[in-house]
Amino acid sequence: MKLKKPRFWDYKKPNIFAYLLSPFSLFINIFSQLKLNYRKEEFKIKTICVGNIYIGGTGKTSLSIKINEILNKKKIRSCFIKKFYSDQIDEQKILSKNGKLFLSSNRIKALKQAQAENYEVAIFDDGLQDRSINYDASFVCFNNINWVGNGMTIPAGPLRESIYNLKKYKHIFLNGNLENLEFIKSEVLKINPKINIHFGKYNGTNLDQFDKKSRYLVFSGIGNHNTFISMLEKNDLNIFKEIEFPDHYYYTKNDISKILDLAVKYDCKIITTEKDYLRINNKYLSEIKFVKSELQIVDEEKFSKFLLF
Repeated sequence: MKLKKPRFWDYKKPNIFAYLLSPFSLFINIFSQLKLNYRKEEFKIKTICVGNIYIGGTGKTSLSIKINEILNKKKIRSCFIKKFYSDQIDEQKILSKNGKLFLSSNRIKALKQAQAENYEVAIFDDGLQDRSINYDASFVCFNNINWVGNGMTIPAGPLRESIYNLKKYKHIFLNGNLENLEFIKSEVLKINPKINIHFGKYNGTNLDQFDKKSRYLVFSGIGNHNTFISMLEKNDLNIFKEIEFPDHYYYTKNDISKILDLAVKYDCKIITTEKDYLRINNKYLSEIKFVKSELQIVDEEKFSKFLLF
């Protein structure tokens, strides 16, 4: 069973637990800097990395799918590359539904396979901290609600690397429902005045299937649960109760039984995300509906220019 991230990670300021863990964060950061540099191979295939600094729930998969869609419209043969993790089957299924996915425990091996099959562009879902690859373009994703949490690195906070490392990146992508944009923009530009800031918002594509007069019990095991709830509320769905599970959570029979019982008790219909729906035993799917969402890039025309190298 996956554990939920500590609540103090997303406090606006570090608390005593964060400070107690800060020596471990410092050790991890030093160790990361001392890692040997890989001898980087040259590839004909172009590479785009959609990664993050804040761990989990930043919309990498949604943006990867959108980039693939943009490139396909321009008749550019693109594919997805994702490192295999056994607890991310849901994301692997979604990527496969939206294009060609090369999946491997080694990203370089997957990239070689994509190049051998004559793909022009490889879109990496995650891998920003993988030093073995020189990406042609990188987009650092953040969730507008979570932003950087308490601003500290793992395990004292939710960041994979210091937020000040934004100095070395050219593009940042803010995902969500357009919350907190001015504040985040000002914080980012203090660190890197030259960085390109892009915005995205989530749109439910099947919301017309849901009765706004009904009451809903909503559950999810994704990294951006609050963003999902925000999208539903902005579309006037009556959320009576919500339940948050850890990211990539594997639902047991007991978990689903409790959800079904609560729905009966409170006379609610049940909603979840597409990712969560793919992790539920087929036996229960008739009782649960999912909201399918897609990412809309606010500045898509400008954003697209950076994909053409």
